[in-house]
Amino acid sequence: MKFLCMIYFDEHKAAGLPEAELRAIVDECMTYSEQLRRSGNYIAANALLPTATGRTLRGQGERLAVTDGPFAETREQLGGFYLIEAQSMEEAERIAAKIPPGRLGCVEVRQVREWE
Repeated sequence: MKFLCMIYFDEHKAAGLPEAELRAIVDECMTYSEQLRRSGNYIAANALLPTATGRTLRGQGERLAVTDGPFAETREQLGGFYLIEAQSMEEAERIAAKIPPGRLGCVEVRQVREWE
């Protein structure tokens, strides 16, 4: 089964981290991704640029409204993700619990619906 592990944290606080601390987290992510590759659990992972660089598209009848930034103002923003393969939600939770930037906020784990 595939699971999407979404990493949420306060991007303003993360931007204020000392460069050495940020680099350490990135290095941990690279190491953890390699461990997941070796175990066969890794599918993909990436960090996201700040919400100010994003756009929200919203259907309004026949039209599509496009606005700058995130859909909602929240304390924590989606900052990255891991797409993993796991045998169960419990295994996915064990994997997600070790995602390094999860320490900055939280990790939401959702099973991917696979259409047949």
